[in-house]
Amino acid sequence: MDQITRKAYAKINLGLDVIRRRPDGYHEVKMIMQTVGICDILTFRKSGRQDGSVTLFLDKKELPCGKENLVYRAAELLTRTHGLRDGVEITLEKRIPIAAGMAGGSTDAAAVFHGMNELFGLSMSLQEMKDLGVGIGADVPYCIQGGTALSEGIGEILTALPSPPAAYLLIAKPDISVSTKFVYENLHADRLQSHPDIDGMVQALERGSLEGIVSRMENVLETVTVREYPVIQTLKDIMRREGALNALMSGSGPTVFGVYKTREAAEASRPAVEKSGMTKEIFVTEFV
Repeated sequence: MDQITRKAYAKINLGLDVIRRRPDGYHEVKMIMQTVGICDILTFRKSGRQDGSVTLFLDKKELPCGKENLVYRAAELLTRTHGLRDGVEITLEKRIPIAAGMAGGSTDAAAVFHGMNELFGLSMSLQEMKDLGVGIGADVPYCIQGGTALSEGIGEILTALPSPPAAYLLIAKPDISVSTKFVYENLHADRLQSHPDIDGMVQALERGSLEGIVSRMENVLETVTVREYPVIQTLKDIMRREGALNALMSGSGPTVFGVYKTREAAEASRPAVEKSGMTKEIFVTEFV
């Protein structure tokens, strides 16, 4: 086998709580993570060069193609860890919005673990890949696992959960950039007035109650982002007004998603989001 292709699915946070800031500067979190149907496409090829080199081809000029890219770093880590002599060429077709709070870089890195594991016959277990992946980024272990999961610690402690009932999502990324570092530096976990009911959402997932899930959707990072970027609240309000069961910002933002019972309902609210002029990146998709 000299070439394989993998899909790298985006994620949203159905609930995101920050428990505290640890002495080492990391934040301890408690989140419900969920993969969705928007995905990047990665193709892996053996280059034929016996130098262990990594070559990355991108279809977006704004993305770095060297060590600043998580795809490159993941491939280099695997090459070094397993002493690979074969060079690898990776082509990334980017469909997930960039810097969107949807783990685009992390899920691409996760696809590298799966793709190179298969291409080079590395025989890594899922746990081995996750243990390596956390060195690339806190969201990488979850993206390697995928599906629905409770994420704790700095994001590396994962508990698989039942998938939510079928529903449809309208996802919109505003035409702004939000710095994750800025959001976390300006979040004061010890001053939060309320915390999401993550345990209750876990129980709702176990019951298969869509109503129980959406009624508990909350993201404490909005206490920073909504104040700095009012467009996030505006998009949430539009989606709710247009029939969303609930709407929320994903991760550290700025992407907003609304949950709908039917694809028709999600599509019907799309024109209002488009008319707002706040974003050109709008998707209708579902849970994966």
